[in-house]
Amino acid sequence: MEKRELGKTGRQVGVVGLGAWQLGADWGEVSEDDALATLNAAVDAGVDFIDTADVYGDGRSEQIVGRLLKERPGLTVATKMGRRVPQVPSAYTLDNFRAWNDRSRQNLGVDTIDLVQLHCPPTPVYSDQAVYDALDTLVQEGRIAAYGVSVETCEEALTAIARPGVASVQIIFNAFRLKPLERVLPAAAEAGVGIIARVPLASGLLSGRYDEHTSFAADDHRAYNRHGESFDVGETFSGVDYATGLKAVERLKPLVPDGMTTAQFALRWIIDHPAVSVVIPGARNERQAVANAAAARLPALPQETHAAVSRVYDELIRPQVHPRW
Repeated sequence: MEKRELGKTGRQVGVVGLGAWQLGADWGEVSEDDALATLNAAVDAGVDFIDTADVYGDGRSEQIVGRLLKERPGLTVATKMGRRVPQVPSAYTLDNFRAWNDRSRQNLGVDTIDLVQLHCPPTPVYSDQAVYDALDTLVQEGRIAAYGVSVETCEEALTAIARPGVASVQIIFNAFRLKPLERVLPAAAEAGVGIIARVPLASGLLSGRYDEHTSFAADDHRAYNRHGESFDVGETFSGVDYATGLKAVERLKPLVPDGMTTAQFALRWIIDHPAVSVVIPGARNERQAVANAAAARLPALPQETHAAVSRVYDELIRPQVHPRW
């Protein structure tokens, strides 16, 4: 698998990683055995970067990834912190960071975490020098090797990129979220900051497998968070209303080359942007994990295809998402 620099971490990672939210919670039930099988299948397929968070299943995802690390050393693991408490800027302190980090290190079974990201904190946190001083302290203490941020908006990303210690920015970037192309990806490339592209399949919409008759389990965020009832609505279907998303996918399907699935097409579209360090699709089973990893070996899409994706975005998606995030 093609490898790229993960920003200022000093590490190279495969361009397709694995997002482990599905293996913790909020996507329907996944057994621990199935989760481990999915992780092992991804690694066998060339994945060497796994992204998790301390709130995914209240630590369950981290613990499962920790079990994998005992069997498959040498992987790069990123986790996130900050969403286990009320979302107020005053919660982002060194003492809390140490406590959250202790829990994550225990869950993962490591002394030093490769990359820790602030997990979409309140917007003022990105501008607080004390927060970055605290993160620098975690590095100095050997608790973490590097730190980054996960963001909701492009403005939050740009604020973080300007900070010299930020190694990476995780942001929603897919065929339904083109705004990062305007300023975020160029700024990150210039600053040497890695871009971790999350929600690459728009919560599965861009897989092309769903239609107006698809139903989701009650414990799946695609059922309970369609209007942002539990967290930012942008994390569910990228903030696009379901009907519009289905219509856009039908417009995209004719663009998919032979030998490529619709999901692989969506991943390849992201990989084609060199400022992206790694894209982190989730997977609920071995088959999905292997198919996602295979997108890294597919040929780049022609420029006319990229232009066609942009037209679909402009005509159907832009009014819903561009001004908001």
